[in-house]
Amino acid sequence: MSKAYTSNLSLEQYKLMSDLIPEAKPGGRRREVDMWEVLNAIFYILVEGVRWRCLRRATPTLPGDFPPWQTVYTYFRNWRKDGT
Repeated sequence: MSKAYTSNLSLEQYKLMSDLIPEAKPGGRRREVDMWEVLNAIFYILVEGVRWRCLRRATPTLPGDFPPWQTVYTYFRNWRKDGT
């Protein structure tokens, strides 16, 4: 669990949104990342005004207690493409 950032979803908010998150693909690998943490990382980026390109630097601006930025970005990009 990440630190308490102002952009984090509460448990109640996450429960409301969790039904909208697509299930892992059948036959694929089991998810190793917590979707609540992925959403919190996405909201952190949106609220703090961090650009994805800034995350590729040697010193990324996404705090280390979130999942790796590449994982977060992959979910963000895929959800954006499929309309999630």
